[in-house]
Amino acid sequence: MPPKAKKPAARIAARSWTAAEVVALLEQRSTRRDLDNLKRFGIAATRPLGVSMANIQAVARQVGRDHELANRLWKTNVYEARMLTAFVDEPERVTAAQMDRWCEDFDNWGICDTLCFKLFDQSPHAWSRVKSWSTRREEFVKRAAFALLASLALHDKRSPDAPFLASLRLIQRAAADERNFVKKGVLWALRGVGTRNSKLKAAAVKLSRELAESSEPAAKWIGRTAMREMSKPAGAGKRSDR
Repeated sequence: MPPKAKKPAARIAARSWTAAEVVALLEQRSTRRDLDNLKRFGIAATRPLGVSMANIQAVARQVGRDHELANRLWKTNVYEARMLTAFVDEPERVTAAQMDRWCEDFDNWGICDTLCFKLFDQSPHAWSRVKSWSTRREEFVKRAAFALLASLALHDKRSPDAPFLASLRLIQRAAADERNFVKKGVLWALRGVGTRNSKLKAAAVKLSRELAESSEPAAKWIGRTAMREMSKPAGAGKRSDR
């Protein structure tokens, strides 16, 4: 098993907040433009207020870290309140059962990617969730497996190569999934693994070549796109995981 991720510096809440108070803080920062932007970015959100990511993070700094509050915010079903949990929850207190419950509520790429990229990848349960979710049928649960793997590839500086090499089998098995958000999540993960070091890049390029020769359209697209993107200089090109 890979070692546990390093715990982030604590920013524990200085006072106790209710979910209603925090939602009110979000509402104060909502704008029509930010609400319209959700549609422009292809996010079909539940109960959206229209708050930018910058303002969500500003509220998070005001509120601080509070695991119980994060759970109450999730239960509001307000899109931005759920986004806020990525910055408010305490990663070391996030349980595997909680991750499963929240993941089953994912209904758009924004909430999926933000929770994986800003919270779940710091949990000691992250690797087990990658494996578990990669076999699920639900589109955003399956995407979460690969969004989480991509996040670990970028942020987990302590794990050895072994779990990333093993994850290539999960990528290979999921590569034929034609659904837009799944195949783009798989591509994101494959590219992420390949950017960690030369050994993993060689393994990722080898898999990309195999996928590029597949008769499955999604696998072929993933393989060809990954090969093209991994041949670019670091930092070049656009994300293609949405």
